[in-house]
Amino acid sequence: QGQLVESGGGSVQEGESLKLSCEASTTTFRSFAMAWFRRGPKNEREFVAGISWNGVMVDYADTVKGRFTISRENDKKTLWLELGKLVHGDTGVYYCAEGTLAVPHVAERDYDKWGQGTQVPVSS
Repeated sequence: QGQLVESGGGSVQEGESLKLSCEASTTTFRSFAMAWFRRGPKNEREFVAGISWNGVMVDYADTVKGRFTISRENDKKTLWLELGKLVHGDTGVYYCAEGTLAVPHVAERDYDKWGQGTQVPVSS
């Protein structure tokens, strides 16, 4: 079935940038939407950004729109999330997820493969 492995997390200060990566060894990576979710201090996992199977359609949570950029390269089976102008509220564990649909959705139930997560603490 394969797995998803995130990397690139680490402590940053407000205003700084970070780039997360997710390497997939799943056999279905090229066929489905991918997304980034995060779990913050309130321990709720929320949708951050999603991208369609071919990279044409992207979607962002309102809280990150204009600051974060999601991208993918199917030949490399890699997903990225560029985090810009970070604020303390972006603090959390970031997870990549592989969907069951071709286009991104915000609900967790539309994703069936998850990574272990990478931590991004943002200090003010």
